[in-house]
Amino acid sequence: MSSLLRERLRTFREKAAAQGFPADAIERWAAVARPCLRLERKGDGPVVGRFGGPLLLPADVPNPEQPFVASLDLAALPAEEVGVPLPADGHLLLFAFPEEDNWYGRVGSAVHVPAGTPVVERDEHCTWWSTVDEYREKIEEFPQGELRATADVTLPGYADEDYYDEQYADLWDPGWPPYSAELLELVRDLVEEEADWGSMQVGGYSSEEGIGSDDPLGNVVHAAREALEKGKVEGPVSDDLSDWVLLADWHTDIDGWEGATVHWGIQRDDLVARRFDRVFVTKYWNP
Repeated sequence: MSSLLRERLRTFREKAAAQGFPADAIERWAAVARPCLRLERKGDGPVVGRFGGPLLLPADVPNPEQPFVASLDLAALPAEEVGVPLPADGHLLLFAFPEEDNWYGRVGSAVHVPAGTPVVERDEHCTWWSTVDEYREKIEEFPQGELRATADVTLPGYADEDYYDEQYADLWDPGWPPYSAELLELVRDLVEEEADWGSMQVGGYSSEEGIGSDDPLGNVVHAAREALEKGKVEGPVSDDLSDWVLLADWHTDIDGWEGATVHWGIQRDDLVARRFDRVFVTKYWNP
């Protein structure tokens, strides 16, 4: 558990207990909170990567199918604050194009380049999308610049005040933690700030503009299962959401893609085995 999450949970437990909430309700809410890193071009946090920049890949790695979004310096990421078992070094390169269809989770991809691996620079317009003037213009609007990290805490979508309304409490899945408006207000204090447009997030829960009741990572799982059924990938592909982790979210801030969020997800076992070819990527876009 990250030190930040530990401290915020301590404060949450103390306040909730002081208000008389039962211990089991407090602990069930405490158990759902997850650490994450918010990555933005502003702020004074440590630099842990960058949007854009030169596209550096090993010579034997094929050109990506989608445009280059960002590179994360894994040695610079504070592993405790991420909460997922990323490699300790090297760079994680993220690719995506929100115009892509969600079929088979191929809106984007990810490549891990271990530290010390020889690389060559690729043309930033090496994908098919750049052959179409309209799409090339979009790609040229992709953000550029250093990414600075801020540790934070995330909660599942059903903790959002717009979707967990007291009048509908009896309709919620009984597996969710006990609900009351007063307790949930304390739960939400665990989160310092919501994701800004133009930012990325590593670890934690996925989020989408206007959608709060379900975990968007579930769409990644659905796409992966569909790819397996269509013979696009080999198994195993678990349909249990707990077997998956969020690598990254990208809340785009590009003209024409307002409201678009890209999700990179991977099975925990594949992440531990460094099988980044088994990353699945979906997008949500509410034009």
